[in-house]
Formats: sequence, structure tokens, C-alpha cells
Amino acid sequence: MLNFTPAAGAGSGAGGGSGAGGGNRARAVPGRTIRVRVKRCEGPGKASRWEVFAVKAEAGSNVISVLQQIASNPVTVEGERTTPVVWDSGCLEEVCGACTMVINGRVRQSCSCLIDEYAPGEGDEITLEPMSKFPVVRDLWVDRSRLFHNLSRVKAWVPIDGTYNLGPGPRETPAQQETRYALSECMSCGCCLEACPQFTLEEDPKAWGTSFIGAHAISQARLFNEHATGRALKGERLEALMGPGGVSDCGNAQNCVKVCPKHIPLTESIAAIGRAVTIHAVARWFRG
Repeated sequence: MLNFTPAAGAGSGAGGGSGAGGGNRARAVPGRTIRVRVKRCEGPGKASRWEVFAVKAEAGSNVISVLQQIASNPVTVEGERTTPVVWDSGCLEEVCGACTMVINGRVRQSCSCLIDEYAPGEGDEITLEPMSKFPVVRDLWVDRSRLFHNLSRVKAWVPIDGTYNLGPGPRETPAQQETRYALSECMSCGCCLEACPQFTLEEDPKAWGTSFIGAHAISQARLFNEHATGRALKGERLEALMGPGGVSDCGNAQNCVKVCPKHIPLTESIAAIGRAVTIHAVARWFRG
């Protein structure tokens, strides 16, 4: 199960968005110095080590701004100069999904993780680690290629390449739009995969095609299967999800939905795809 250990009294809202640790934010000590414990690794296959840095926490700062401070002066609390910490980020507003890491034992987006919530007091410590389900490139930066490979396994796109000027697209009812919009917010961050007991580290790309595909790909298959044009590939998607590593490999831990920063109903998608796969299999059997 997941382990979440923010500073004493911090909240534990799923995904750690605006709800987590609100009480801590109100009593955060201005001008305090905090300790940032970072799991370091020089590159693929290299041994890991821990380094601790002292950082002055500015009001409203997030984990990314703290890492930027460390990068500008990479000196540990022991006074030893080291290399700048490496991490990945893009939009800095919880849209691109690139800055996912494990913070105080829980996977989440670092751009929306506020220091006032996680380390409100003088001397508080926050721990940063890379995701464990993807190969480490360096420090907090991991290679998420498998995540995108799994999206290609379910053909997570609308098949209209090469066409244009076809007039208005199919109409959607408000209920359909509401359901699909929630699914479309997925930013391929990998939080659901890091929290999933069935999704384990697999560095060999040759094994990706039969390893568990993950909640993100299952939910995206549902998104495009419910699209009026996207459902042209519905059968192919369901065939992929019937095979090795498909939806039947889900253990129903429900960790994925607890850590999703966009609060996507992932378990609903898994159940919906499970039903669709069963119906597809029965129909295929009757067709002979």
C-alpha cells in the first residue's frame, strides 16, 4: 500500500492538489530554512545515494523552485559541493505531467506540491525520490517511454489522419461530453503506474508488449472507444486489452485513482473496459 508522510499535521488529499495540507499552509513559518533530502543517481545502472540540502523556503514556493535553488548552489548540509540535482519539468502548472516524483513517500506532481504544506516549520525535512517503476536517467529524472508505448498498444488516438474539410464532427450529448472530458484530462504523468502493485519496473522493451498495460492506457481506450469516430478502432483496442498484460491483469488495488492528480475515475474505466472486453469476447465466439 502507499505510504504518505508529510510534515506533522499535513493533510493527505488524493493527488496532493490544493486540498492537501491546507492547515499547514496557514501556519507556515516565514523565512524558515528546511532540509531537502534527495535520492541521487549518476545514471542508468549506477548506485544511488542520499544527499541533504538546506534551503530557505520562500512564501508560496513549490518543490521545483526549491530544486532550482539547489541547482544554483549545490552544497550539502555537510558543506560539500556536489552536482546540481537533475529533474524533469515543463509547464509548471500540472498539465504536462513531466515533473512526477515521489515526495515524502507518495507519488505526485512536484510543481503543485507547495513547501508551505509539506514543510511548514523551521528545520522540517522533505524527501524527494524518482519514480521506481521506470528506469532512472539521472537523479529524479526517469524514462517514461514504456508509458507512451502502452498508449500505442491501445491505439489511443482518433483515426482521421490524412483527412480534412469533412464538415462538422459527430454531436455529443452533454452527458457524453461530461464523461469523456474527465477522461481526456489525463496528462500521462505516470502517478497511477507508480502506485500500482501490478505495474512493475521492466527495463527490457521486448517485454513491454506482454507486461501489465496500466490504468492510464485502459482509461484512454475507454475515452476513444466512446468517441463517435474513435470507436472505429474499438475492436482492435479491446483485442489488445484481452491479451497478456491487459485489463484482466488488474488486481483492483485502487491505488491508481487515489493518487491521480486530475481525479480521473480510473477504476470506473477499468470496470467499463472489463465489461466491454467480456462482451467483445462473447460476440467473437458466436461469430466463430
